Amino acid sequence: MAKIALFPGSFDPFTKGHQNIVERALPLFDRLVIGIGRNTTKQTLYTPEERQQQIAALFANEPRIEVQIYDILTIDFAKSVGAQYVLRGVRTMADFEYERTIADVNKRLAGLETVLLFADADTASISSSLVRELKAFGKDVTDFLP
Repeated sequence: MAKIALFPGSFDPFTKGHQNIVERALPLFDRLVIGIGRNTTKQTLYTPEERQQQIAALFANEPRIEVQIYDILTIDFAKSVGAQYVLRGVRTMADFEYERTIADVNKRLAGLETVLLFADADTASISSSLVRELKAFGKDVTDFLP
């Protein structure tokens, strides 16, 4: 049975930290679905379709990666793509506590295992919200993006 993981997030924008998690996770899975959650209540920098195109272009040479947009519960989307695992990146203890809670619920409701990868030191301070804020104030964010 193929090992399929779902890496869910808003990815607005997709940062070097996200890229690092994906690259480090690839040896662990046969297929990795990057799921862009559609959140209509959030003010975004890029549309889900723009994010999908950007991420797909970044990994165009990796056939084991696919990028999809979804607007249902993550556990339901994971089931629809055949994922047995949810992949998440952790930067801080606060991230860990949050991810632990979500992992427990995902396991209880859908039997999904969560795989946490800790951010590398050089990407741990990068967050999409930080990048959006810097960009809003006209700062150059190219060092944070793939």
